[in-house]
Amino acid sequence: MIILKKSVPGLTKAALSRFTARAAAASGVHGEVNVLITGNLEIQSLNRRFRGKDAATDVLSFPADSSMAKTWAGDIAISSQIAAVNGRELGHSAGEEIKILILHGLLHLAGYDHERDHGAMAGKEARLRRRLKLPVGLIERQNLNKRSSRARGRQ
Repeated sequence: MIILKKSVPGLTKAALSRFTARAAAASGVHGEVNVLITGNLEIQSLNRRFRGKDAATDVLSFPADSSMAKTWAGDIAISSQIAAVNGRELGHSAGEEIKILILHGLLHLAGYDHERDHGAMAGKEARLRRRLKLPVGLIERQNLNKRSSRARGRQ
């Protein structure tokens, strides 16, 4: 189910639903996935409540309890405001950024964890991003930022 609390130019519930189904199948995610597109305040509230971090973030993933995993994969919450800013900075639309964040969230629902998996999620995300014809992905862009920061530090 797609819940659009904040509209995104050029995206409809139907288009996001189709994309989510394609990306879920490609990611190996089975079961229903709920996607909430909302604003920074609600994302910040969710982040504070469930992760103890009092800040807005771009995407949150909430895997389903293992007892429900056959029918329900979990929930994804995305800030349309952060997606719009990131898309603009990276030269693509907010709609494309939302899709990148959905893919990222789906990989978390599939059990990947880029903070602990030594690049497994990054590789999978890059392959799926190319397959789904999406621009640079979330993990890839974080790695590029780290490399450019280190390069600036060496100057």
